[in-house]
Amino acid sequence: MNEALPMVDIVGVGLNATDTVIRLPHFPASSSKVEFRVAEVLPGGQVASAMVACAAWGLKARYVGKIGDDAFGSLQRAEMERAGVESHWIITPDCQSQSSFILVDQRNGERTVLWKRDPRLELLPTEICREWVVRSKVLHVDGHDCAGATAAARWAHEASIPVMADLDNLYSGVEALLENVDYLISSREFPARLTGEQNLLVSLQVLFRRFGSRVTAATLGEEGVLAWDGSKFHYSPAFEIIPIDTTGAGDIFHAGFAYAQIQGWDISRALEFSCAAAGLSCTAPGARGGIAAARQIEDLIRKGHRRQAAYSQEQLEATRTVR
Repeated sequence: MNEALPMVDIVGVGLNATDTVIRLPHFPASSSKVEFRVAEVLPGGQVASAMVACAAWGLKARYVGKIGDDAFGSLQRAEMERAGVESHWIITPDCQSQSSFILVDQRNGERTVLWKRDPRLELLPTEICREWVVRSKVLHVDGHDCAGATAAARWAHEASIPVMADLDNLYSGVEALLENVDYLISSREFPARLTGEQNLLVSLQVLFRRFGSRVTAATLGEEGVLAWDGSKFHYSPAFEIIPIDTTGAGDIFHAGFAYAQIQGWDISRALEFSCAAAGLSCTAPGARGGIAAARQIEDLIRKGHRRQAAYSQEQLEATRTVR
């Protein structure tokens, strides 16, 4: 089996989810009734959606995840096959796959997520085959199943494969995972939660030094992304788009960054491409509905308008390096 396993550009180990996306004219007030516009059942999940985007841009992608033996699990498997992603599923019997109800405010595309995940869906280290990980050029993980992600990250590091992580919460065991992460691209809140330092210009440097990363970055939604590479900050503002649904924008951002790394682009180019990909992903419903073609992303970079920058060049250059 090991000899037959092909080499891929990227492997993702982490979450999948089936989302019921409910579009509303406005977010409901407490004890109110609101007629929704449309409801759709769509595939999602942080790492799973990122792998689908990578495949759409021509990369050879592999996905490792866990599902139940229900209709949602069948949907996930069918969608991965349709997207051309080589998938390795661990199936839990008599278990519902992870699912979410996502309320989308049509006025601005912002969403509220209600989710449920059976504890039996935790992806364990013993359920992951080392060859799935090391027969790749890049590993992408999230932190929801930290033990499994950490095992995969260690295997990748032993094989000199760079590791990228999408983290938003202080999961149990996350510091052990971070010891093997090269590219940490977290939510805006994560660095402060882990370091206690509220200033991103400081906390990203603290994370970089503590865990020996190549890059530490935080996505900032409408304000773009801020990254530290050990010597200077890189900031890329978001692009102006008309949002339909922001679900999955972060997932597609991470896919864009992975794509850029595999192309060998520098960090500024990588952040720019990722911001454009994430922005376009918000122009259609669901986590994967707005995955744009690479040429459309490049068109937005060339012709699109940027939102007002959250950081000036003077601010970035004036920041003192944390020792």
